[in-house]
Amino acid sequence: MKIRILKHELNESIQHVSKAISSRTTIPILTGIKLEVNFQGMTLTASDTDISIQAFIPAEDHDKQIVQVERSGSVVLPAKFFVEIIKKLPSQEIEMEVKEGFQTLIRSGSTDIQMVGLDPEEFPVLPSIEEDQIITIPGDLLKNMIKQTAFSISVNETSPILTGVLWNLSDNQFKFVATDRHRLASRTASLNDADDIRFSNIVISGKTLNELSKIVPDQNTMVEIVVADNQVLFKIDRILFYSRILDGTYPDTSKIIPTNYKTELVLDTKKLSDSIDRAYLLSREEKTNIVRLQTLDDGTIEISSSSSELGKVTEQLEVARFEGEPLRISFNSKYMLDVLKVVESQQLHIGFTGAMSPIIIKPLDESQSLYLILPYRTTN
Repeated sequence: MKIRILKHELNESIQHVSKAISSRTTIPILTGIKLEVNFQGMTLTASDTDISIQAFIPAEDHDKQIVQVERSGSVVLPAKFFVEIIKKLPSQEIEMEVKEGFQTLIRSGSTDIQMVGLDPEEFPVLPSIEEDQIITIPGDLLKNMIKQTAFSISVNETSPILTGVLWNLSDNQFKFVATDRHRLASRTASLNDADDIRFSNIVISGKTLNELSKIVPDQNTMVEIVVADNQVLFKIDRILFYSRILDGTYPDTSKIIPTNYKTELVLDTKKLSDSIDRAYLLSREEKTNIVRLQTLDDGTIEISSSSSELGKVTEQLEVARFEGEPLRISFNSKYMLDVLKVVESQQLHIGFTGAMSPIIIKPLDESQSLYLILPYRTTN
C-alpha cells in the first residue's frame, strides 16, 4: 500500500471510527484501526465487538483529489498513537507506505514516522446484515430523541437490559423508552414511509447511542437505520455504524404511567429549573439530593431543601395553573434537573397521584415526550 492523502479528511474519519475503540479489550487487534486502500479510496474500520464503525474517504470528491493511490493494500495501525499523531502532523498532505511485515512509514512535511502495523487478516469481519427493515429519520430528530431519553438509562451493570434504550416501531410511530427503575423517559416521533415496518423489544446501549449522536451531523442529514436480528446498522453519509442489540426482554413500563391525576400543575420550565437548581445546591451536601415541593393555599408552590450543616433554602413559585388536591412531595432534584435540561418547551404539565406515586412531567409543546420520577418517602 502506498498513498498520499489530505490530512483534514483522514483526521476527520479517524475521529469518527476511533469512538469504537475500547481501552478494556483483551484482543490486541481491536486496539487498532484497519485501513484498506483501493483505487476508489480509503476505508477505515474500528470495532470493540459491541460496536463497529466504518468510514469511507473517496479518492475524489467534487473534483477535489483527496487520496492518490499508487499501490492498494491494507494494514491495522495502533489506534492510540495513530489518532494522536495524525492530528499533530505539520503538513496538509500525508504520505503513507506499508512495507514488508506491515511496517508503515508516514511522512508529512519534514516529519518521518515508522509504525509497527498488524496483519489486517486478523481483524474481525463486519456483521452481515439483511437489509429488509430500513427506516429513514432526520439526523437532528434522532439526536434529539437520544438526548431526551438516554440520560434515564441504568448505570448498574447487574441489569444489563436497563443500560439500554428500548425501541418500538408500529403504525409509523417510533418510540424510545429508558428507565433505571427510579425514573423513566420516553419520546415518540412520527416517521414517514415506515408503514410496513414493525419491530419491538429492540434495546440498544445508551452509551452506544450517545457515541452515535456525536457522529450525526447537526445540519439536516438523513440517517438510514437497518434493523436486523441482533444488530442495528446506521448509515450516515459515508459512515457505517454497527451496534449489537442487547439480549433480554425489556420490562413493560406502560402499567406504571398513571392517566388520572389528583393534583396538576402547569409551570414555567426555566423558573422551575432555576428554583430546583438552587435547592439542589443544599440537598447535594446531604448526599440525598432530596428537594420538597408543596402547594400553598394562595395557589403558589413552595420549593425547599435543607442541609444539617449549611441550613435551609425555601422559595415560592408562581404557577400558570393549579388544579386538584393540596400536595406535599419529596423527590430527587438531580433527576428532575436532568429532565428540565432536555425539555425544549417553555411550560410543563406536572401530574401527581399522591405523595408516594410517580410524578409525571409532560412538556406542553412536546406532546410526544413524557418523563416519570418516583418520589421519596421522608419523615418530615
